Amino acid sequence: MHIHSVLSPCGDIEMSPSAIVARAREKGLDIIGLTDHNSTLNAEVTRRLGEKVGLHVLMGAEVTTKEEVHCLGFMPDAERLAEFQKFLDSKVIFFENDVDKFGYQLVVDEEENVLDMVDHLLINALDLPMEDLQKKVYELGGIFIPAHVDRSTFSISSQLGFVPDHLKFHALEISKYCKRDNYKFFENCPWFSDFNYIQSSDAHYVEDIGAIHSVLEMPEFSFENFRNALHQGEPIIL
Repeated sequence: MHIHSVLSPCGDIEMSPSAIVARAREKGLDIIGLTDHNSTLNAEVTRRLGEKVGLHVLMGAEVTTKEEVHCLGFMPDAERLAEFQKFLDSKVIFFENDVDKFGYQLVVDEEENVLDMVDHLLINALDLPMEDLQKKVYELGGIFIPAHVDRSTFSISSQLGFVPDHLKFHALEISKYCKRDNYKFFENCPWFSDFNYIQSSDAHYVEDIGAIHSVLEMPEFSFENFRNALHQGEPIIL
């Protein structure tokens, strides 16, 4: 549920939507999430490619909030995805991307043709408090998941040190390095233990896709069923 394409400056140049879909199917995944930094512009093409081969792709972004907390937001359809993109664009603090320092930020099509290159650096924080982001995602009927909460940077634990009581989310995410049964994060921060979690690869390279995954039970795939499954007991961490 946490994969970066060539649109993210930190994403490898080989992380085209077609390569992502092919690798996900090779790894036997049924559902993935496309989550570029502060942008959804490669999400719809990835969804279309996935649909052709029976892979369900949730369309979203990894948003950097004003607190420098990374959060995953997913939209149920293309119309609301476009509205979410407009919302994110309205919160951008413009800083020109230096390709040599940060990498390319490419919008591509199904055949890997470059359609556009985003000029402003996408990994910067937006002028957007986390609570306002959460409210917008819920307003659009989306899924809101604070990302890699066990990490020492860009997470709720690193930036805040706690989970705000008023913050609503469908689950929390832990990184691929975290194990709930033996990892010091939950020993050092036991107040993070009583939540539902997913675990994701946060893949920036093709070979990292599927390095870790979660298992959720649902009668059949739909956005609503996926959202509901996040609340039905703790997802199984493998």
